[in-house]
Amino acid sequence: MKRIEDRPMSVVEDKLVYKSVGDVDLSFYTFRPSDADPEKLLAGILFFHGGGWVGGDPQQFFQQSRYLAERGMLAVSAQYRLIETHGTTPFECVTDGKSAVRWLREHAEELGLDPERLAAGGGSAGGHVAASAAILPGFDEEGENTGVSSRPNALVLFNPVLDTTASGWQNGARMLGKRARELSVMHHVEPGVPPCLILHGHDDDAVPYENAERFCRRMQEAGNRCELVGYEGEGHGFFNRGRDEGTGPFLQTIREADAFLRSLGYLHDVAT
Repeated sequence: MKRIEDRPMSVVEDKLVYKSVGDVDLSFYTFRPSDADPEKLLAGILFFHGGGWVGGDPQQFFQQSRYLAERGMLAVSAQYRLIETHGTTPFECVTDGKSAVRWLREHAEELGLDPERLAAGGGSAGGHVAASAAILPGFDEEGENTGVSSRPNALVLFNPVLDTTASGWQNGARMLGKRARELSVMHHVEPGVPPCLILHGHDDDAVPYENAERFCRRMQEAGNRCELVGYEGEGHGFFNRGRDEGTGPFLQTIREADAFLRSLGYLHDVAT
């Protein structure tokens, strides 16, 4: 396997504003294969960074985005409103996540995107944003065209927040108080949730591995596809270790994501 920096640059990168709220512009950072066939639609993946709904930066998923663009996908890493920067709440994070999926579908033709092969992914709270777009009812931005679905077709989640009640991520339960269950994707699983891959460290002391196990059981009991890959000795945020070199947990997790996306028909050739 070639290291990331040893591969020829074959990705076109761009920045697009997908949503404006007052004087706040929220942007996409897009990555696409430079040799994409304009006659063929690309499968896509939309990433949301972690940071506890408080902070964080889309750059967290730039390397994953470049990797998947090199493999032939349209990959996007999104900004969303944050408590620290914008004075918002976790509910606006979820609303922005839904807006982001909807915007990509609305602009699919000009982006060369297949709107029926659009995955969402993210890490920690960003994983929660992605999962919320797929699972939670409501939280649509006022004035948007809700005739365009905000539900992704698949999920690729890295140590995601799945349970925001007292039985799950404790920070989320404290922040949300009596409304914690509203944002708990764990408690809204039903038949028809898109296929899901979870990559999670066994020693995660922020978001317990048990949460991922419990979520997968509920998904499977509801007849949904859910795959959980656990990593012994790894803690929270492990998946980006080695990203600059294209090695270690970064490489392990992105290859799992690659295999999952291939199984869905989003990628066709085997990574080399």
